[in-house]
Amino acid sequence: MRNKILDEIQIGLEEVRTNLTQWVETTPDEKIQICLGPQDETCIEEHLHVIDESLEKIMEGTFGICEICHEQVDRELLQMDYTATVCLGHFTDSELRQLENELELSQVIQRGLLPQRVPSIEGLNIAAFSRPAQILGGDYFDFVDFKDGANGFVIADVSGHGVSAGMFMSSLQTAFHTLVPDSTSPLEVLERINRLYIHNINFTTFVTIFFGKYNPETHVLTYANAGHNSAYLYRAATKEEVWLRPTGPAIGLMEGFRIRKEDVKLEHGDILLLYTDGITEASNHQGTLWGEDNMADIIRENANSSSEQLIQLILKAMKGHTGENPLDDDVTLLITKVG
Repeated sequence: MRNKILDEIQIGLEEVRTNLTQWVETTPDEKIQICLGPQDETCIEEHLHVIDESLEKIMEGTFGICEICHEQVDRELLQMDYTATVCLGHFTDSELRQLENELELSQVIQRGLLPQRVPSIEGLNIAAFSRPAQILGGDYFDFVDFKDGANGFVIADVSGHGVSAGMFMSSLQTAFHTLVPDSTSPLEVLERINRLYIHNINFTTFVTIFFGKYNPETHVLTYANAGHNSAYLYRAATKEEVWLRPTGPAIGLMEGFRIRKEDVKLEHGDILLLYTDGITEASNHQGTLWGEDNMADIIRENANSSSEQLIQLILKAMKGHTGENPLDDDVTLLITKVG
């Protein structure tokens, strides 16, 4: 089965392997651990092992052969999941219905980019800012309502920059707008997005995501952090600082995707800050990073300011640190203040 689709899969797998290996070799251990969440680096080795096995099968001429009838596995199935080893003809009716749904969603994801909107939620003052380091950015933030009417907040950062990162973010936005309105669970959405991307040969990198569900009646934020930077919550009444750490690995980073949810109640005056690492890793001419502490200082010292004002203060302070040094990464901020 040496044909165009095999060549595409081989090129894609080699790109995935190169991207992941370079990321492990060049990324500080602390940042790797953030992306992995509660897991360790053995899970990356497992993912690389699956990739290597597939590349080896391609070289041997055994890739994409059905385990039951020994015919070629359907092209569309291999494009969506290169680990597929059974033809569509051997699927049960329920498996076929699920697969058809996944294939349709996969095609929708690759086609569209839906517009962003900043919602008007009673009791919340929300502001956002995003600026790419290049023409196309790899940062993404959005607001999508769940099936039960609860409000969804998402911020994400793709590994890499430029056109490929921007295309990834476009597809991710479409995925959220497609999945969230039919769901009531942040975990369900993230788990399904990971299934769509982990073995899809069209996506050769990974993405970190902080995804929250806010109930305006109970003021509870239910969130899952897939290897993203820790969100910062400032408690105005007690001056307590809470960092909402990763609760699972980044999307598309490892074979076993296990993530948990956490609940936090937002009180009057609380400030929730979501951001990408383009903020905290902004550097000056000496290579010194601006860091989480400086960002948190702005919130603590200006807790009476609006979300819009806080964003401007953070950007001004970051610019004071970097000076004329150009941005190395996309910069995105999302601030929510409870009124």
